Amino acid sequence: MVQRRFTTEFEAEAVRLVQTSGRTRREVAADLGIGLSTLVRWIGRSRDRLIDKPPKPGTEDVAAKLERLRRENEILRQERDILKKATAFFAKEGSR
Repeated sequence: MVQRRFTTEFEAEAVRLVQTSGRTRREVAADLGIGLSTLVRWIGRSRDRLIDKPPKPGTEDVAAKLERLRRENEILRQERDILKKATAFFAKEGSR
């Protein structure tokens, strides 16, 4: 079997897609025509590089950062709503 080689730019773009698109790793890998294990390995390499050399402040794309923060905000809202419902449920159960 022939081993395919990908450029570092392609690898970086694939990792960026996973981080910013809101799609699963499996979906991104299928769209790009690469294996899931390959994509997971690239994500691991990217994390290792960030640990070794953190990015300079202000280098993250503003639109990508905004999108990431909006996703995070939505997740936090959902968690808050679940906790509110659980609190109301247990308060009602405790009064019986």
